[in-house]
Amino acid sequence: MRAVLYCRVSTNKEAQESSLKRQEEELRALARQNGMDIVSIITEQASGYELERDGLLRMLDLVHGKEVDAVLIQDETRLGRGNAKIAILHVLTKEGVKLYSIAHDGELQLSESDSMILNIVGMVEEYQRKLHNIKIKRGMKRAINNGYKPERNLKNIDQAPGRERKELPADEIIRLRGNGLTFAEIAATLRGFGYDVSKATVHRRYRDAIESRDDE
Repeated sequence: MRAVLYCRVSTNKEAQESSLKRQEEELRALARQNGMDIVSIITEQASGYELERDGLLRMLDLVHGKEVDAVLIQDETRLGRGNAKIAILHVLTKEGVKLYSIAHDGELQLSESDSMILNIVGMVEEYQRKLHNIKIKRGMKRAINNGYKPERNLKNIDQAPGRERKELPADEIIRLRGNGLTFAEIAATLRGFGYDVSKATVHRRYRDAIESRDDE
């Protein structure tokens, strides 16, 4: 199992520096105890209430890049404090990495309150995703009911799903707007067909297209 050791103290006082060294030594021992290969050792002096920490971001890069299977810490407060801790725990849980702590002499055991909060965050995220998908389907259905024919009007329809398309069909944006769709609904419709576009971009392209027509 590949592991990253994460050590943190909140200040740069001399006593805290010795704490960093002690954390590293204890985490090395924990890694050996569990037969882990140490990929990286990250030490930093920063507040646990902050998310913008160089060491934390390096650790998350390793996690997102699937370069490690476990994160070793002294205890959960080394990851962060307050809401920052919950946010980081949520990210690590989603990525499927294991957390080991010296405090638990093995896999980290979350408190009942932390587990409850993480469950709530997970449920909220799931419902946000469902609402987003519903919005896309609603926009697509309304557009098609108003005569939108993607197979005829959208460029690059034969390309692989998810491939980035930089060109937007300005004429279709104008037509859909004329049929009563909001910019948010037009953006959701285009995203459903593979266009990586926001409501603001649709609004800007619509405005530019209208101004271009006025200049002709």
